[in-house]
Amino acid sequence: MSGAGGSGGDGLPPLREVIATHGLAARKSLGQNFLFDLNLTGRIARRVGDLAGSDVLEIGPGPGGLTRALLTEGARKVVAIERDARCLPALAEIAAAYPGRLEVIEGDALGVDPLPLLTPPIRIAANLPYNVGTELLVRWLTPAVWPPFWESMTLMFQREVAERIVAAPGSKAYGRLSLLAQWRCNARIAFEIPARAFTPAPKVTSAVVHLERLAEPRFPADAAVLSRVVALAFGQRRKMLRASLRPLGDAETLLAAAGIPATERAEQVSLEGFCRLARLVAERDASR
Repeated sequence: MSGAGGSGGDGLPPLREVIATHGLAARKSLGQNFLFDLNLTGRIARRVGDLAGSDVLEIGPGPGGLTRALLTEGARKVVAIERDARCLPALAEIAAAYPGRLEVIEGDALGVDPLPLLTPPIRIAANLPYNVGTELLVRWLTPAVWPPFWESMTLMFQREVAERIVAAPGSKAYGRLSLLAQWRCNARIAFEIPARAFTPAPKVTSAVVHLERLAEPRFPADAAVLSRVVALAFGQRRKMLRASLRPLGDAETLLAAAGIPATERAEQVSLEGFCRLARLVAERDASR
């Protein structure tokens, strides 16, 4: 999803004209919905943070609406990964208008390593294709080493996914994504974007989520153990924890030691509670 309606003062044609010139009809198979509103792409770019002193990684630029906004707002450099070869000529025109500040990689973001082309500080900004957005977010939240390569992420999702990222315990949206995001980031919904702003209009409202990394996790825990505990707990979220966590072994003993009633369900347990439980699991496993 990308776009802006006017020329944006960068000397480039309006995005609608670019799309018509290059025959860029949005493809459902690629999760494409183009955003033409210059005000919205500019608003997303401004929400990213200190662009003048940062390189920006963009996923799925499409015809380059958000790309243009990021460059106009002063991004030091943008590295954009695009798998749709039809969009490359339009992106090449933007690169020519901003010499040395835009590098485009043709490929699937799930299989491309852009880090050799980026210089810290690095921010991620993307109107993520709906079909890979959540998978990419989980990868960015679970690197082998923390802190990660990025300072912040400003990402557009379906509102339902955005709500899962920022959800609090006790809500139906609260789950694995909430915990992964909030364990090591400050996460909030910046603003919503109605379906009518896109072409073609999706069947859902979208929302822009801004995540700022923390220097250290909010509570101590081993990442792999916490991920395992949370996956088990929410894999059968309607079950009581004593049942869903049975594969851990000694589930009721561990829960009691963590101060969590065995009859609770996963959505009732706080991030701190899951981290406490993960530490106990790690200590038990280390002593065996």
